Amino acid sequence: MVAAPVAEPAVLDVRALARAFGRVRALDGVDFSLRRGDVLAVFGPNGAGKSTLLRILAGILRADRGEVMLGGARFDRTDPAQRRRIGLIAHASLCYDFLTAAENLEFYARLYGLADPRGAARAALEAAGLADRAGSLAVTMSRGLVQRLAIARALLHEPELVLLDEPFTGLDQAAAATLRAELERLRERRRAVVLVTHNVEEGLGLATHVAIQVRGRFAEWGPRPADAAAFRARYAAAVAGG
Repeated sequence: MVAAPVAEPAVLDVRALARAFGRVRALDGVDFSLRRGDVLAVFGPNGAGKSTLLRILAGILRADRGEVMLGGARFDRTDPAQRRRIGLIAHASLCYDFLTAAENLEFYARLYGLADPRGAARAALEAAGLADRAGSLAVTMSRGLVQRLAIARALLHEPELVLLDEPFTGLDQAAAATLRAELERLRERRRAVVLVTHNVEEGLGLATHVAIQVRGRFAEWGPRPADAAAFRARYAAAVAGG
């Protein structure tokens, strides 16, 4: 008798996650699960708790209740090895203005404990289309180029889970196209991705799963809907109902 294959654990499993700031409940019982190759787009108005969710998943912020499971194990935000399994692209680039593009990536490669920091930085610059800007100070680079550098920084250590907070904000068309291509590559490489965005069109185009977050809760969560117009209507209704 052939044994049934063992199911691969979810990359990310979020259970009853809650966080309050005073009387404001930023997260109020959020549950979802992602496997390799899943891309979750989280839509919601300002103040819905989307950035709080990402900060908890990144280990920057502590949850009041609930748990985050990473690869089947409880996520410990104090464990550097577990945090290295996560890549974060936030509002801030987290790149140092007065280091060159190459120096920024070498610095982070050393933080991640990569065996060949210089080689890893060079490969990441080439993958991001920034090889010709290796010697440029980050402060001299355009918003689009800095965003590409931030993406290279976040993916340098080949994380299993990638978190993006409003990544399309302030990008021109060329930079946005580069970001879309990188997100598609992440899906092809079977990384799990959580993408927080106001842009319904961009999010639906990239996602395998969607969630509508309102007042700290997921009003809707599931596979990407086939009917985008109906989803937009549900999103508008959820936001209006608050």
